[in-house]
Amino acid sequence: MSVNPLLSEELLQYIWQSGLFNQQELSTVAGEPLTIISRGQLNRNAGPDFTAARIRIGAVEWAGNVELHYRTSDWRKHGHHRNPRYDNVILHVVFEHDVPSHDAPCLELHHRIPKLLLQRYQTLKESEAFIPCAPLLSRLQEQAWTPWKAALMEERLERKTGLLFNWLQQSRFNWEEVCFRAMAQGFGMPVNTEAFLQLALSLPFMLLARQRPHLLRLESLLFGQAGMLAGQFRDAYPRQLQQEYQFLQHKYRLEPMPAHGWNWLRMRPSSFPTMRIACFAALLHQTPHLFSRLLELEDPSAAEQLFHAAPSPYWEDHYRFDIPSVRTAGIGKSTILRIIVNVVIPLLYLYGKHMGLAVYRQRALHFLQQLPAENNRIIRGWSDLVPVASAWDSQALLQLKQYYCEEKRCLGCGIGMRLLEDDITS
Repeated sequence: MSVNPLLSEELLQYIWQSGLFNQQELSTVAGEPLTIISRGQLNRNAGPDFTAARIRIGAVEWAGNVELHYRTSDWRKHGHHRNPRYDNVILHVVFEHDVPSHDAPCLELHHRIPKLLLQRYQTLKESEAFIPCAPLLSRLQEQAWTPWKAALMEERLERKTGLLFNWLQQSRFNWEEVCFRAMAQGFGMPVNTEAFLQLALSLPFMLLARQRPHLLRLESLLFGQAGMLAGQFRDAYPRQLQQEYQFLQHKYRLEPMPAHGWNWLRMRPSSFPTMRIACFAALLHQTPHLFSRLLELEDPSAAEQLFHAAPSPYWEDHYRFDIPSVRTAGIGKSTILRIIVNVVIPLLYLYGKHMGLAVYRQRALHFLQQLPAENNRIIRGWSDLVPVASAWDSQALLQLKQYYCEEKRCLGCGIGMRLLEDDITS
């Protein structure tokens, strides 16, 4: 396979940063002996690519910045000769030296970079496989995944807790209100996540808290704000909800959501929004201080029991208003697992981090290691390539797939970098 000559700047930076080039008997393009003492630190802000580098040209030692380009001519093409930020560049590193230059000492890497490295990089970039590096994964031992999965897991939890922390600030650090919003999202997963969040945001939390002891009022608020109590009903139960909601709506000037915001298609009846709202209401009713209760959980089985709250008897033989069903079921085990992974664990992790209580962060990670791996299309794809034994594994691999593999950020991936460097010596 021919090597793509259009070397990306990202790859060139990676090669320089990792020292993946032949560093024996270096010299500038002008023929001066060159010794690299320190390649410097990658600069992610404006200015030269690397700062705080140290080199020796001949007998003179230099300290300053390093700039990288595909060609020497790119220096002036990018206007660096007119930019004072580049006045302290002590070395211009290029893949291909194409024009004479007097701007800075220049090092050409074209014949010093292993072709195998460029070939592997090209293969990854052009791959259309589920995972770009899938054909190469068999080269790695299982233990090679451990540190990278740990980093991915921390990255995923930090990402998930970002929104929670924003809510925490908005609510003046009311953990119960943040828990209510997060739990609403969890009950809406996977297809009604946004609708459930809008339902939660449409209700003043203190109003909801005051209705918690009264299940019918609580249900009327949730179903009414969801836009599901408009029209005429045959059954007594939805008529009661409608009457209760009309009173509360008028008293508190509530504005319901549009009913068309809910998804009903291509889902099991147990996942219908009506059933999820009924189960959510039952959980809130039976667990008045829900967040405090979550802090008491010491293992996933206790968390699972918490979510087996039975909804009102009407839902024993209905999935929707006025439509009887032979047999119904509340939320299933897979839904409960999803809520624990995506709601309970991030809440525990954020609380431990914000309060400086390591026990809750450790408990969150321990829960992930104890829970079974999720079963979805992405994880089934991964299971053909690497062992997926727990939710800790599946969450890390979801993060890897979504934010690295799909964007082909192989140079930011611990596995991708390892595969690129495997068997390559400078």
